[in-house]
Amino acid sequence: MYRLLFKSFFRTRIFMVSLALLLTVGVIGILIGKQYLVKQEKTIAAAQVFQEESIKKNIQYHSEDLGLLLYYLRFTLIKKPENISAISIGQSDVNPLLQAVTIRALEGQKYDTDFENPSLLMSGNLDLGFVIIYLFPLVLIAMTFNLYSEEKELGTWRILAAQTSGKAQFLFKKLLVRILFVFGVLIFLMILASTILQIPMNANFWAIFLLSVLYILFWSALCFWMVSFLKNSSFNALALISIWVVLTILFPALVNNYVINTYQVPEALDAMVEQRDGYHEKWDMKKDITMNGFIGSYPQFIKYEVPEDEFSWIWYYGMQYMGDMAAKETSQEITDKIMLRNKVSEQIALLVPTMHAQLSFNKLAGTDMVSHLSFLEALANFHKNLREGFYAKIFDHKSADAVDWKNHEAKFYELDYSFSWLKLLLPSLLMSIIIAVMAGLNLRRL
Repeated sequence: MYRLLFKSFFRTRIFMVSLALLLTVGVIGILIGKQYLVKQEKTIAAAQVFQEESIKKNIQYHSEDLGLLLYYLRFTLIKKPENISAISIGQSDVNPLLQAVTIRALEGQKYDTDFENPSLLMSGNLDLGFVIIYLFPLVLIAMTFNLYSEEKELGTWRILAAQTSGKAQFLFKKLLVRILFVFGVLIFLMILASTILQIPMNANFWAIFLLSVLYILFWSALCFWMVSFLKNSSFNALALISIWVVLTILFPALVNNYVINTYQVPEALDAMVEQRDGYHEKWDMKKDITMNGFIGSYPQFIKYEVPEDEFSWIWYYGMQYMGDMAAKETSQEITDKIMLRNKVSEQIALLVPTMHAQLSFNKLAGTDMVSHLSFLEALANFHKNLREGFYAKIFDHKSADAVDWKNHEAKFYELDYSFSWLKLLLPSLLMSIIIAVMAGLNLRRL
């Protein structure tokens, strides 16, 4: 039976079209991911060279004044990329891979990023994750919407019904042939991605693969459930396409609109303006006002004198620090609200397999917003350690020779790629089982 079903399926036009479409777009998605990794490698290499050369050049001009030298020098923190990010690029095309900061106020530098073509950002990237989430369900719909209705409309269903006692089993076998075909393409593309993108087959890679399998099973169960109503081909096709639009486009848009309006996040520009105002207004105030706040945080520097009638580096960097303190509350509010948005979205996504797959892919690839916020938190600690490491030398009027610049090459931050297997796989599995059971109950009337 299966041999005949496979032969029959392989001779159909939809088989050739689906095979060509999935392989072509899948390979394109993998190659786009490869370009993304190459761009990352070039950016990291350029940043490392720039920092080394920048330090050398600036030392030539400002070696005697460490405070002035550090006014100009930038130090780079790089989010160490993993090749698995090429499968699901996520939000990493708008969030910077690295940050180069001075020891001055951080809030004015935290949200610096590269200029990108807004039309390209709006359309997003055609990565392999996009192909799996959006294209694979469409192919499944095209191959399964007429499992029953085709036989009925061609007049062959009566003959088949007379030759087999298990009519529902026959439909299931036809569905299984198509599911196995899609799984075959998925396995090929994942192996190809692992080879071309040089992705190690670690826990995150297998998690993406297993989630993809469950995601395809969900759509297979959904298609079988629609077929189980024994409607005509037009009804099945229209219903399944409508469900695809709702689950992949409409519902995610509604959820996004809900979380944006319910948990309104202050603009990052607000924190930047507060930081700048907090710094610039100090120029017109008595120096004691600045120093009291700065010394309150760093009492070890109370021994340094701050002349009221002339410029001093301790006062200048104290102003920079107080500027960040002025924006601290708004900056923390931004982080808290974004985290709350993400939490609510993840909770809703547990009931929406398309959203759950997209958010999970990004999390497993380290390209989600939470990963970026973790990077910004690491950047704040990086900046803090830089400042505190240089303060005493600056205030003591040391020269550039007092610093071992070899220890100040570009640094890397490693993301935490841990995840919960239960939370990752259970929602899609349960939804698939529930819908499959509903389809089985409908087909009992056959």
